[in-house]
Amino acid sequence: MKNNINDFFSMKNTVDNISESELLKTSDYLAPIKAFARTTYKSIYIIDYQKKGFEYVSDNPLFLCGHTAEEVKEMGYAFYFKYVTPPDLDLLLKINTVGFDFFEKLPIEERLLYTISYDFSIKNQEKKNILINQKLTPLFLSNDGKVWKAICIISLSTEQHSGNIKIYKQGDNKMFTYNLEGEYWKTEEKITLTNREKEILQYSARGFKINEIAESIFVSPDTVKFHRKKLFDKLEVANITEAISFATNNRLI
Repeated sequence: MKNNINDFFSMKNTVDNISESELLKTSDYLAPIKAFARTTYKSIYIIDYQKKGFEYVSDNPLFLCGHTAEEVKEMGYAFYFKYVTPPDLDLLLKINTVGFDFFEKLPIEERLLYTISYDFSIKNQEKKNILINQKLTPLFLSNDGKVWKAICIISLSTEQHSGNIKIYKQGDNKMFTYNLEGEYWKTEEKITLTNREKEILQYSARGFKINEIAESIFVSPDTVKFHRKKLFDKLEVANITEAISFATNNRLI
C-alpha cells in the first residue's frame, strides 16, 4: 500500500502558480457553500490542489470520525491514511489516477460540467466501517485547465461494496462507469424514472404511507405498490428507504 500523501496529487494536474485574475474568481465563494452545508445532512469539503489540502470542511458529522471540522481540515489528506480502510485507500489512489486521466482528455471549456462519484469505507469514531459515497466536482480551474479547487459531497452509500466509479456530465443522459477488473471506462445510459415513479418517491420522502400516496395521486393502493415494485427493480434496491437514498444520491429526483 502506498503511504505518501503526494500520491493523491496527479502529475497531470499539477497546479503551481495562481494568477491575480484567478484569485479574484474565488472571492468569498465559500459563503454559499457554508450556507448549503447548514441545510443538509451531507458532509462537504473543499480540496485545494495547489496547496494539496482541504480549504474547508463542514461541521456535518458523517465525514469527521469524531473530530471537529477544523481538526479534519488541518489533517488534510492525512485523514484518509488514518480512517480509510487499507484496501479502499489503494482504491482511492486508483480512482485519483483514472479520474485525472479521464479529465485530461476533456475539452477545457467542459471540465467544470463533470462529476465523479465513488464509494469507499471509513472507520468512524466507534471503529466501525461505514460505506460512504463521495461526489467530487471541479469548482475552479487554473488558466491552463487544471483542477484548482473541487467540492466533495459525502453521504451514506446505497451500495453493498466499495468502488462503483461513475462520471456524469451536467445535462447529459450518459454516464461513464469504470470497470476495475478490466481497467476500462464504458458508456451507459443514466437511469430515468417515469413521472409516476418520481411522484411516489417524492411523497415517500415526505413520509407518506402507501394508502396516503394513493389518495393523494388518485390511484388505488395496489397501483402504488405496482409502481414501487417496478421502481425497486429498476434501482436494484430492497425497500423505499434505499430507493429514496439512491434516487437522491444519483440526482434522479
